[in-house]
Amino acid sequence: MTLRHTLVLVLAITLAACGPGKAPQKGAASAGQPLLLAPEDTVTIANNALASGPVITGTVQPERRADLRAEVSAVVLQVLRENGDAVRRGDLLVRLDDTAIRDALVSAESSSRSASQALEQLERQYERMKTLRASGMASAQQLEDAEVRRNNARSDAEGAKTRVVMARQQLQRTEVRAPFDGLVSERKVSAGDTAQVGKELLKVIDPASMRFEGLVSADNIGAVKAGQSVSFRVNGYPDQLFAGRVRRVNPAANPTTRQVEVLVDFTGDTQPRLAGLYAEGHVETVTTTSLTIPAASVVRDGDKASAWLVQQGKLQRVTLALGPRDPRTGDFVVKGGLEEGARVLRYPNALLREGQLVQAVPAAGPGAAPAATAAAGDGAKAAAATAKN
Repeated sequence: MTLRHTLVLVLAITLAACGPGKAPQKGAASAGQPLLLAPEDTVTIANNALASGPVITGTVQPERRADLRAEVSAVVLQVLRENGDAVRRGDLLVRLDDTAIRDALVSAESSSRSASQALEQLERQYERMKTLRASGMASAQQLEDAEVRRNNARSDAEGAKTRVVMARQQLQRTEVRAPFDGLVSERKVSAGDTAQVGKELLKVIDPASMRFEGLVSADNIGAVKAGQSVSFRVNGYPDQLFAGRVRRVNPAANPTTRQVEVLVDFTGDTQPRLAGLYAEGHVETVTTTSLTIPAASVVRDGDKASAWLVQQGKLQRVTLALGPRDPRTGDFVVKGGLEEGARVLRYPNALLREGQLVQAVPAAGPGAAPAATAAAGDGAKAAAATAKN
C-alpha cells in the first residue's frame, strides 16, 4: 500500500471516530473545548525602561596587542608558534640566525680583555711615575704623559665594554619572545625568510582585554559622554546582547568620514574572544518608560498588527498600535490597544478563534512543552507513526 493510500485511510478512520456524538479530543481548537494555558504560555504587558541614542558601529579589538618585529637583520631559523596558539610571557616565539652576531660578540669580548690588560699596565706605570716624581727622579711632564696614557686606556676599556654589551643585546634580539600572556593572532614569517629590521614577524593579542572600538556620527556626538551605557550586538553572536560603558570619546573627528571614535569597555560577564568582529548598537543617552510587547506575541496581517488577549476566560483579538523596537530586547513599544497588566499569548498560531475558551493549568516541569502546543505536538507524532506503519 502506498503512503498516499495510507494517509487517506487514516483520515477516514479519524473522521469516523469524530462523528456525531463524539467529543473532540483534548487540546483540539473548538468553541466547546477550552484551550489549556500554562503560565509560560502567556506574557503580562508591563512598563519597561527603554533606552535610545545614537547608533554606534565598529569592531571588537583587544586593548593589549603587540606587533613583534625584527630588531636585527637575519634569516629566520625557526617559528615556534602558530596562529591561535596560547603563549605565556617570555615564551620563545621566533629564532633568528645569530651566527654573525655571535662572532661579533666574541670579537668584542676579546677586544675588551685586551683593553682591560692595557689599562692595568698603564695604571701600574702611572703609580710608579708618581713615586719617582715624589722622589725627584721624574719630571712633571713625564708624570703628566703617564696620566694621559692611563686615561686614554681607561676610555678604550670602557668603549670595549660598551661594544660587548651591545653585541649581547643584539644576540638577545635574535630570540623573539612573548611580551605578555595571550594568543598568537597572525604569523607573518616562516623558516628561511630573510627578516630585515622592522619586518613584522608575529602578532600577539590578549583575548581577555577586548573592547568595542566604535564610531559615532559627528552630528550626534554631542550627546555621547564617558560613563554612558552601550548595548550592542556582535557578528557571530546573533542571540547575545552585549553591554558596555563608554570609556573615552576621541576629541577629534575623522576628516574624511566625519565620524568620532568612541572606546567602549565590556561590562557584562561575557565578551567575545575573537578580534576584528563587526559590532553595532546604540549609546544609551535617553531613557524612557513605556509598555512593551515581545515580538513573538505580535500577529502580522499586512500593515496591521494584533495580539491575542486572554480576558475573562476567553481569547480576544485586539488591534495594536506599535511604536519603535527596543534595540536591546527586540520588544515593540505599545502605543495603543493594550493596557498595563493585560495578558496576551506568548506564541499565538493560526488555529486560534475569537471568543475561544481558555483554561489555566499548572506550570509545566523542566523540559515539558507548553500546554497550548503539547496536544498539537502529540497529534502530529501519532499521525507520523501511523503513516510510517
